[in-house]
Amino acid sequence: MARFAENETFPHLFQPGFEELQSGFELRGRWKDFFENNNPLILELGCGKGEYTVALSAQYPCNNYIGIDIKGARLWRGAKTSLENGHKNVAFLRMRIDSILKAFAPHEISGIWITFPDPQPAKSRKRLTSPMFLNRYAQLLRPESIIHLKTDSLAFFEYTLETIAGEGHKLLMHTFDLYNSNLNEDVMLTQTHYEKIFLAQGIPIKYLRFKLKARNEHVR
Repeated sequence: MARFAENETFPHLFQPGFEELQSGFELRGRWKDFFENNNPLILELGCGKGEYTVALSAQYPCNNYIGIDIKGARLWRGAKTSLENGHKNVAFLRMRIDSILKAFAPHEISGIWITFPDPQPAKSRKRLTSPMFLNRYAQLLRPESIIHLKTDSLAFFEYTLETIAGEGHKLLMHTFDLYNSNLNEDVMLTQTHYEKIFLAQGIPIKYLRFKLKARNEHVR
């Protein structure tokens, strides 16, 4: 497939294999070397076509952004767009988010966006806001970093609110209907491919942001 072949040519798209992640991914703890600066590093998890990664990188050139997804055909779009637009503060990483601790070092990350993740209706443990994943993020995030969630799924949204409360994290704000709220900020910068589909179907978009509580130890 042409897109997969072109992915191999992008200097800012990384596709580490299982063995490479297990033995030691070369950029873990060294992403500042790739970006050639010490600017804050923000992740978009399950980034799909990378709409938020690209939009945020254009809006905030003093931050670095990495979009993560397992689907190479989707990443191709974000990688190609950012390259064509000359964005120097963008990278993409093709891997399962389960392996996030293999790709980043403790306190290397300054923020996370989770945009329209798989709601995993039958497997709550695999939801990207489950306690298991939040514990992993906690190992990577710098103190006071913000996690953003944007979703069409009411069940996923309510689950996340319950998890935040149950785990003692700090909910900063939330809305069950973003586009009928009074918000006018980063979350309104762009709409993903799937978001446009949901809106066309009349499905309200939910949004929240929160901070993880400070802990001495986090389990994997």
